[in-house]
Amino acid sequence: MKVIADLQIHSRFSRATSINLNLPNLEKYAKLKGLNLLGTGDFTHPKWLAELKDELKEDGSGVLTSKSGFHFVLQGEISNMYTQDGKGRRIHNLLLAKDFEIVEQINKALSKKGRLDYDGRPIFGFSCIELVEMMKEIDDSIEIVPAHAWTPWFGLFGSMTGFDSVEECFKDQAKHIYAIETGLSSDPAMNWRISSLDKYTLLSSSDAHSFWPWRLGRECNIFDIDWNYDDLLNAIRKRKGFVETIEMWPHEGKYHYSGHRACNVCLSPKESLKLKDICPVCRRKLTVGVAQRVEMLADRPEGFVPKHAIPFKNIIPLSEVIAGTIGEKVESKKVWEEYYKLIRAFGNELNVILDSEESKLKKITSEKIAENIIRNRNQKIPFKPGYDGVYGVPMFDGEESAKYKEDVYEAKVEQKGLNEFM
Repeated sequence: MKVIADLQIHSRFSRATSINLNLPNLEKYAKLKGLNLLGTGDFTHPKWLAELKDELKEDGSGVLTSKSGFHFVLQGEISNMYTQDGKGRRIHNLLLAKDFEIVEQINKALSKKGRLDYDGRPIFGFSCIELVEMMKEIDDSIEIVPAHAWTPWFGLFGSMTGFDSVEECFKDQAKHIYAIETGLSSDPAMNWRISSLDKYTLLSSSDAHSFWPWRLGRECNIFDIDWNYDDLLNAIRKRKGFVETIEMWPHEGKYHYSGHRACNVCLSPKESLKLKDICPVCRRKLTVGVAQRVEMLADRPEGFVPKHAIPFKNIIPLSEVIAGTIGEKVESKKVWEEYYKLIRAFGNELNVILDSEESKLKKITSEKIAENIIRNRNQKIPFKPGYDGVYGVPMFDGEESAKYKEDVYEAKVEQKGLNEFM
């Protein structure tokens, strides 16, 4: 069975998220995207957990269903902020759980260490080592995955507070880590350059802070498994039934290149290293990006593909393709009109992006949009790379399409206004 899963999202109870992030909206836009399995996000937050219990049904499989039959898996994210090996660390970890009973045990254990009610991604002052020990004492089926592992500020390999290896971070508990999440600023090919990561499955998730289709499912995983948690664990731990991942271009991620946003300085790894990571404008330290961190840790050349590597595709979300082509903001009415014409014709966004025929596309939308959808599929659209918290920008027709690349978590478009296009 083809399962298309985004395993890391957030609820409206996390900071900087859409106030309209609820299960009905998540389900609606997941279907538009082409997803059929979502992480619930934020199961540690008491108010969100109460909504999950009210709206999702358990059947013993470990995969929950909404009232209309859409599938979810219980998921949360923990922020561990602590000192290890003489350095301050800030590491985010993804948690997956099989049922509400296990979630209650997780929350009971975590509540002894700090509050759970102030944010959907709670912060704790204990180490990743202690987190794994705590989870495994509760149930071995709890999956712990280092989240967006390369993000400078909160990733396992982050340049600011991270480590150089999984083993360095988790010590003797590394034996319980089976996967890492590559994050938006890296893709599997970048991770393949580091031989010590061969043993770890590379997961891709959106870390969405809203339900809009240019956020939700922008990275996802495709499995050939049945609807049960044990099969999902086998896919993560043993890569059994793991087909491929869908990735953003790492160049579009907010931390791909090194740089300094305040000075409008964006540098390739080679350029940054030449300057010894010092901003040429203000002479302060640059935010070292993911591409540079990969270069620092890589022991293989670009293009190396390890045995048993899971394939992937780099894709720009459809809304961004349309917006960049017509020169409108991604949340504009014109973009939604074109988006829904294509969805009605092909069923969902992933069908449009990955499988639609160019001749059929040109009957539904403009010739230029159709051509850019095909260029996107064939990975022919260049980028201005992201850096220091600034998203990268696709260069449609050789020009920066910055008008639609505003960093908004919730587009200011009323739900009522969108329904007219459905």
